[in-house]
Amino acid sequence: MVKIIDEIKRRAKSDVKKIVLPEALDVRVLIAASEAQKEGIANIVLLGDIDRIEEMAAEHGLDITGIELINPVKSVRYNEYVNGLYELRKEKGMTIEKATELVKDEIHFGVLMVKFGHADGLVCGAIHSTADTLRPALQIVKTRPGAKCVSSCVLLEVPDSRYEKEYIFADCGLIQKPTAEELSEIAMASNDTYKQLVGETPKLAMLSYSTHGSAKAEEIDTVTAALNLVKEKRNDIIIDGELQLDAALDKNVASLKAPTSKVAGEANVLIFPNLEAGNIGYKLVERLGNGTAYGPITQGLAKPINDLSRGCKAKDIVGAIAITAVQASGK
Repeated sequence: MVKIIDEIKRRAKSDVKKIVLPEALDVRVLIAASEAQKEGIANIVLLGDIDRIEEMAAEHGLDITGIELINPVKSVRYNEYVNGLYELRKEKGMTIEKATELVKDEIHFGVLMVKFGHADGLVCGAIHSTADTLRPALQIVKTRPGAKCVSSCVLLEVPDSRYEKEYIFADCGLIQKPTAEELSEIAMASNDTYKQLVGETPKLAMLSYSTHGSAKAEEIDTVTAALNLVKEKRNDIIIDGELQLDAALDKNVASLKAPTSKVAGEANVLIFPNLEAGNIGYKLVERLGNGTAYGPITQGLAKPINDLSRGCKAKDIVGAIAITAVQASGK
């Protein structure tokens, strides 16, 4: 079984994009930048104090040849970005003075690079919170046309199992208690993410503790309402619900609980009813099922900006760079 991340890296190398990393002074980021540049996964931009970046690279024996180093406050684009941020946000109370300070921040500078086409994507979050990473993204890059919310998913690879395949789990990191409308948006975005990253036909299961009406509750009604919204909006999506997890994954259980379903027993995109379930679910698979998780992957932004877990390793950041590059390719 070829690892999905190796295939994603191959695709990233075939259409090399410029990916900006604002947290250059974290050694994990620096290691990942060196590896990604060396492998040809992306053209890397590191933001921060250039002297300190070069000193840290030398200290750790890292080759950063070919990587673009930018100190935001000394950049030739600093004033351009200050004016650009002011124009983008002046109706929300932005002033030139405030923009002048914000553009000194590496994350804001990096997001502006993406906004104005000077980079194709951004990866951040090794030392910053999700809010620190995504707030500037939402304010500057904003949502893609037609998207009503921004959500996240995790790409999971499950080897050595009767359920061996690649999965998308969503939402595992952003929307705590989605409404039916939000849950439908999560489902549609996750369908497209699976198709883009895995390259196979997505089969979506809207998960619950009930299968096809076996229980009655308000939270189950939310899941079925979301299912109906997806069916109304996207007749190209293969989706069913509500389904219990065993019915979604196991063909024997599916034959008993949902014998007419086109998804049950074959689901590869699992849409959880809330953030708590999704986050617990993917971490159970990762820890107890020997799964490998890539993400969180942000969905719904106009341009690819991805968050990292603060507990990430350098190899996780390389994977995030490759995923962001493939998202930026639009293929």
